[in-house]
Amino acid sequence: MGWDFETDPDFQAELDWMAAFVREKVEPLDHVLDNPYDVTNPRNIRLVRPLQQQVRDRGLWACHLGPELGGKGFGQVKLALMNEILGRSKFGSVVFGCQAPDTGNAEILAHYGTPEQKDRFLKPLLENEIVSCFSITEPQGGADPTLFTTKAVETDGEWVIDGEKWFASNASCAAFFIVMAVTDPDAPRHERMSMFIIPAGTPGLEIVRDVGHVGEKVPMHAYLRFNGVRVPAGNMLGKRGQAFAVAQTRLGGGRIHHAMRTLGEARKAFEMMCERVVSRQTRDGLLAEKQTVQEKIADSWTELEQFRLLVLRTAWLIDKYQDYRMVRKDIAAVKAAMPRVLHDVASRALHLHGSLGVSHEMPFMDQIAMSYVLGLADGPTEVHKVTVARQILRDVVPSTDLFPAYHIPRLEAEARALVGEV
Repeated sequence: MGWDFETDPDFQAELDWMAAFVREKVEPLDHVLDNPYDVTNPRNIRLVRPLQQQVRDRGLWACHLGPELGGKGFGQVKLALMNEILGRSKFGSVVFGCQAPDTGNAEILAHYGTPEQKDRFLKPLLENEIVSCFSITEPQGGADPTLFTTKAVETDGEWVIDGEKWFASNASCAAFFIVMAVTDPDAPRHERMSMFIIPAGTPGLEIVRDVGHVGEKVPMHAYLRFNGVRVPAGNMLGKRGQAFAVAQTRLGGGRIHHAMRTLGEARKAFEMMCERVVSRQTRDGLLAEKQTVQEKIADSWTELEQFRLLVLRTAWLIDKYQDYRMVRKDIAAVKAAMPRVLHDVASRALHLHGSLGVSHEMPFMDQIAMSYVLGLADGPTEVHKVTVARQILRDVVPSTDLFPAYHIPRLEAEARALVGEV
């Protein structure tokens, strides 16, 4: 039997250190700093860099990377357990060198980058000396890449890029942008686009405006416009027409990490909920003594544990198969379930805090708003549900009979034929 729900003692000791470190040293940064990605901000340098050094000294820096890139090469289960802790703080991932989108961008640079690209962009990215932007979605196309119109035309040994991108993460801080653009409009739809590296400050790259959402102290996304942006032919990342393959390299594991960070955020709301109900007196007793309150506590705990097991099982499958395609259904299910868990737990916590819960003095409204962001980022929830259903149904054999194989009269006849009359 291979089933096991325990963490080996040595790694559990690392998780215990992480949990205390994040609570005591990292979570306070959320209240005194603004943008985790602003690596040039003197206040970030003064407060974040020493914590990053402690993580390095502990040997827990950028553990998603292989040893050849300075990491531990941890599998997805270990990374999932770590990200559950890091999700408690907006600065958690940055302090441990595993923040999105830089982790995914580093992964595709490691897989597809040329030696020159790795030297110029990957090395400083891994050290968190710089941050990056993954620019893929467009105003008119949303998350559907087959509708993208940003184009790149090859001319005189360069690529000239024109178009617009929307909700580009960390654009205002990024040292470089990884951009998907149409290079072969007449090719099959999943071979029409290519990836490019565009350094910040390249002429023609315009940040039209920064765009934020609820929960961000400063806007951390951007509306971009590419006006005849020229980059050398050597700035293509991967092969021509390979953008879909490049993008998929960074999404599978990233969704697992994102899910566990979301779980960490939801667990914070749950802990606040529990403390509230055992502390708040009503006219005839504690809130914790009310059955409807107890139902909210029970439902929240159950949903958190169910989601946690789904994510960890998916991480285990990725480690087992080493092939994201074989775990596509499970990853999609994780992505579809993630927003609902945060929304429902945060909503119950808000309700049980009364007027305090809807105020700016508590995080619940931000958490609820973030649940809607999660339902849109990396593709809307509905798309992932379709993926789950298609993956499930593709191996189901249809019945050709008038009545189904599980029709009770048919089953009774087959049973009598098997065992005889009783």
